[in-house]
Amino acid sequence: MTQLNLDLLRRLSEIDGVPGREEHARDLVRTEIEGLVDELREDALGNLIALKRGTAPEGERLRVMLSAHLDEIGFMVKFIDDQGYLRLQNLGGFDTRNLFARNVKVWTNGGELPGILTPGGRPVHIASAEDRKKVPELREFFVDLGLGAEEVRRRVRVGDSVTLDQAFREVGDLATGKAMDDRASVFVQIEALRALQDTPPRHDVYAVFSTQEEVGLRGAVVAAYSVEPDLGVALDVTLAVDTPGVGPDEAVSKAGEGVGIKLFDGSMISTRFLVDEMIALAEANGIPYQLEVLPLGGTDAGAIQRSRGGVPSVTLSLPTRYIHTVVESVHKKDLQATLDLLVAYLKH
Repeated sequence: MTQLNLDLLRRLSEIDGVPGREEHARDLVRTEIEGLVDELREDALGNLIALKRGTAPEGERLRVMLSAHLDEIGFMVKFIDDQGYLRLQNLGGFDTRNLFARNVKVWTNGGELPGILTPGGRPVHIASAEDRKKVPELREFFVDLGLGAEEVRRRVRVGDSVTLDQAFREVGDLATGKAMDDRASVFVQIEALRALQDTPPRHDVYAVFSTQEEVGLRGAVVAAYSVEPDLGVALDVTLAVDTPGVGPDEAVSKAGEGVGIKLFDGSMISTRFLVDEMIALAEANGIPYQLEVLPLGGTDAGAIQRSRGGVPSVTLSLPTRYIHTVVESVHKKDLQATLDLLVAYLKH
């Protein structure tokens, strides 16, 4: 069992990086893993690819590709109106019910600007009954920078990224904050590389910190093509809808009951022999696990599996409550179980 470094998880959660602008998160990861791996490179799409060489003779070593994505859901400025309000293009999927009155950061060439994200329309004091029932569309949201239109145009340009602003905190047994999708898995991947220092893997491990997952698994597509793996293991979050208002048949997974071993999602059906190996390892090592079927969504394993002539692939999923909000919550026991199973697999 590896001790959880929650300060690293905090820093990963709070740092910013929307699809296509992952450089802050990538730089943090680079700092953490330099010295833990034998090779480290960045490709044309901004994927950070780390190689930890195995101990087996060169002709006998397989290439095992891990992938956890750096990007978080966010926005891009698409228009500045006559009053200086910013209109947005989403980068990833949002439920607009979770976007009311949010603090945001706008990332400009001159640095970050604090802003307020909210939909247009009447406040509750003067809203009609019909107004109060309405769920606004994303096109109705704007960012208020508290500056005049001329100053906004001087400092902001179309294409600047916008991220949600939220501090990490611990709530009981939960670690809660923005971008746990997928920085919690990035955390697991970093800590797995650290755990391999004492007992190196038998096979070559390519740990990919991928880009642009939230807009179509794009980074993993090119990373898998260049790595040419024999096996693929994605690390990502999954739904833990073990909360009021949802039946147990729709929960997908439950927080605190162990790592999710994915069977199916919208991007892939996991390779069965890898599923069976993960189950056997979990049971042999006393690692709590649950089997996961996710009706929609996908992970980097969907890209890895379809690379070149096909790659046997599976996803280890971290059960997460309130996905795609600023209070994404992972259970510490599930973090531990995911890390333990990944390390056991790589050493096995």
